[in-house]
Amino acid sequence: MGMTLAEKIIASAAGVESVRPGDIHTVELDYLMSNDGTTHLTIDMYNKLAHPHIADVSKLVWIVDHNLPSDSVKTAASHKKMRDFAKQNGIAFYEGKGVCHQIMMEHHVRPGQLIFGADSHTCAYGALGAFGTGVGCTDYLYAMVTGKSWVLVPESLRFNLTGRLNPGVTARDLILTIIGRIGANGANYKAMEFGGEGLKTLTMSDRIAICNLCVEAGAKTALMEADEVALDYLAQRGRAPKHVFHADPDAAYAETYEIDMTEIVPVVAKPHFVDQVVPASQCLGTRIDEAFLGSCNNGRMEDLRAGAAILKGRKVADSVRFLVVPASGEIYRQALEEGLLKIFMESGAIVMNANCSVCWGSCQGVIGEGETLISTGTRNFKGRAGHPNSFVYLASAETVTASAVAGEITTADRLPKLED
Repeated sequence: MGMTLAEKIIASAAGVESVRPGDIHTVELDYLMSNDGTTHLTIDMYNKLAHPHIADVSKLVWIVDHNLPSDSVKTAASHKKMRDFAKQNGIAFYEGKGVCHQIMMEHHVRPGQLIFGADSHTCAYGALGAFGTGVGCTDYLYAMVTGKSWVLVPESLRFNLTGRLNPGVTARDLILTIIGRIGANGANYKAMEFGGEGLKTLTMSDRIAICNLCVEAGAKTALMEADEVALDYLAQRGRAPKHVFHADPDAAYAETYEIDMTEIVPVVAKPHFVDQVVPASQCLGTRIDEAFLGSCNNGRMEDLRAGAAILKGRKVADSVRFLVVPASGEIYRQALEEGLLKIFMESGAIVMNANCSVCWGSCQGVIGEGETLISTGTRNFKGRAGHPNSFVYLASAETVTASAVAGEITTADRLPKLED
């Protein structure tokens, strides 16, 4: 019997010919990413070891992105601890450069790799055909000291994509629809594998958005074959694949889903669960206080261009705070060169430095009691963006921007037409 993408990557990392779901294997890791959410805790544990040792410093990438700039003396202390340790040990260190997963995609991830990240959305790396998965501090520390870890081979779910997304419909709408269909526990400890002719119509930005959110269905990882789109992206950045794996025709899947992308419509995930997905038309008129365009899921150039196209010639509603946060410094500079940031600012949006911002709900843009946020962030759990008695709706860049203009949830096609 053949193997899925996840199984092939694990087999390669374990140095064995084949693996099966339920097997446990010791694997060599290609990268270990950590951000300022938990790295200070890892350092504290490391310093308590009897014989502290980093197995291979070239595998470590540390990124400050969650609370940037630091929002308190406590945060400043954890940043300093992270900064000093990285400098002392020669660890690749990024601060002020962007959100961790975007930085990893821009500078490090290669097809065929097995990567641990101390952040749940590490599954984003599947957009380049890499097995990325989130781990806690203890597992991270063990891998940091040994260069290895163990993996329980997951079952895989196959999603065959056909057709093409209609104008005004995004990859964000697609993955939210899938999560709504299978549920927040629908992929628990499984790999979500995407393929089919429809995949070829999706950009790298689309693919990252899809893989990034798969953890919201409980997935261990998400994977796409590294095709011409992915390999072109890689070549443009001067990197080559480690391995280009293809799922075998006779690979076994726990379940297979057929997804006709022409049937996808703009959707919204209602508070307080990511799988509470409904057509955006069912939420029309819901008043908002804040809108957020950014995060590791939707802060790339395509998202900023879509938002700016809607905002040009319009104004953000007086009752709305609209935060626009590019996912990396590279994206920020490109958006600046294209004049997008000027459009956002002239329309009344607040343009922020590249960081996690209100998606993380710990610093910029935190919302108050009873307030409502519409967001391109990753989660809408109770209290995720601020006060426990606040409300977060998840939607695409287009729907978020249109709602910022209207002052209530709406879609771009429902905004009044601009006069010539």
